[in-house]
Amino acid sequence: MSATRRRASLAWALMVAAVLAQLPFVMRDHSARPAFAQPTADPLIVMIEGGSVGGVEAGGVISWKGVPYAAPPVGDLRWRAPRPVEAWAGVREANRFGAACMQTDNVPKSENCLTLNVWRPAEPATRPFPVMVWIHGGAMVHGGSPLYPFDAMAAKGVMVVSMNYRLGRLGFFAHPALAAESPDDVRGNYGFMDQLAALKWVQSNIAAFGGDPDQVTIFGESAGGGAVLAHLVSPMSRGLFQRTILQSPGTPGSRSKVIPASDLATAEKIAIEWSKSVGVTGEDEAALKQLRALPADKLVEGVSSAATVKALSAGESPPGMAMSIIDGRFLPEPPEAALAAGRQSVVPVIVGANDRDLAVGSASTKYELFGLFGPDADRARRLYDPLGNQTLDELRQQVFADRAMVEPARHLADEMARTGQTVWLYRFAYVAEAQRGQNMGTLHGYEIPFALNAPAALVGQAKVTATDRAAADLVSAYWVSFGLATDPNGGGRPTWPMHDRMVDRLMHFTNSGAIVGTDPLKPRLDLWERLWSRER
Repeated sequence: MSATRRRASLAWALMVAAVLAQLPFVMRDHSARPAFAQPTADPLIVMIEGGSVGGVEAGGVISWKGVPYAAPPVGDLRWRAPRPVEAWAGVREANRFGAACMQTDNVPKSENCLTLNVWRPAEPATRPFPVMVWIHGGAMVHGGSPLYPFDAMAAKGVMVVSMNYRLGRLGFFAHPALAAESPDDVRGNYGFMDQLAALKWVQSNIAAFGGDPDQVTIFGESAGGGAVLAHLVSPMSRGLFQRTILQSPGTPGSRSKVIPASDLATAEKIAIEWSKSVGVTGEDEAALKQLRALPADKLVEGVSSAATVKALSAGESPPGMAMSIIDGRFLPEPPEAALAAGRQSVVPVIVGANDRDLAVGSASTKYELFGLFGPDADRARRLYDPLGNQTLDELRQQVFADRAMVEPARHLADEMARTGQTVWLYRFAYVAEAQRGQNMGTLHGYEIPFALNAPAALVGQAKVTATDRAAADLVSAYWVSFGLATDPNGGGRPTWPMHDRMVDRLMHFTNSGAIVGTDPLKPRLDLWERLWSRER
């Protein structure tokens, strides 16, 4: 965008923004779409809750980055449900990502992190764009929206929104002192409440960017996929989306015993124990004041992604962090129970996992590993190690990936199909050409650049091949078609049949293309299903 055009755009919008800034700010009902969230004469300037934002056009896509969707959750708002965004004067430059939420990773980060980003095609449209809202993963302790480039996905004709949300002990922490302070707030699941606030922001504001608030798909990977499941079963998220995509969904999951959600009493105990470790021994208002006075860096110590996965593999919660919390309001019950009773939102779903996905679990010997299957230990040994020559490391990878990701994804598809929802099930096995010979399959999260049509984000621009680009174009076309029309099919792509729990069939994304066929892992997954049914 030229400097001359930007100055003219800003000058025009300053007058309107100045008037807007004089309006008293009040808590808004997101079920209504306020009239002041609207486009302007310049497509790069948009009036939304809080003020006006100025975007950037590049490569046929307009983007707005670092847009606040809630007040900074700092000071007395630490461990409170998100509050309305604070108004600003003038036009806010929305040309760079906001800081990620606090975490151990060495990235630009801040406790003041509740921002989101919007991408849309620059070409004027005859109708509003369907919206796809991305929830990032990261074991609920790391990650952020700057990691994910959505320009290429938006260029396919859809609007994309991504967000930051509170992580770790700042996002999932349920000290009992919070109950007395704010008995009407959801307690503990502040990260989920941030996501909910972002979804409500979409309802109130996305039309101003040219998006359709009645055509919203939420999608995410790992903990982001788990968050999508949380919104699917939460009564507080009903009506805020019409479609979902869950990529290797993590916690909370469709199998409660894989990574258990904490009940509120357990979450409070976890918070108390950690608070004592930093010298806060009380459970009253004074204790809460002490906790809020702690530096944000102190609150993320010891909860890196690697440390979190290690703790979860050992069957423990990370110190001071309860992960997902059954709080009685946002999550009234574990997702597995909600799915079994058919209490989830009835919307179309895409779900799947990777062929070499995240392994969560631990065993020091083959005997211990196969002992997990109880009376089916011998059958498990025949399925996973038929010749008896497989290494323990390889067996742990296969067994625990099936347990944590692959079978729960199939189970989620089965439960959705059982209640009459339209579901498409996949297994991702495409490996970027530069990584073949290094990776024995698609690792956890490695499908994301292909869904986003951005394979260079995985291997670098210099190593991307024409085959990689074709694979990304194909996979992202399925995702975008689903977001546009509630059906991943079309455009001459191989037909992806809907999931039928009585038919052994799924879509394989492979090095040879998209192939519909039977599941080679079915006997192993059936064994896990039998184990979970036995332990229910």
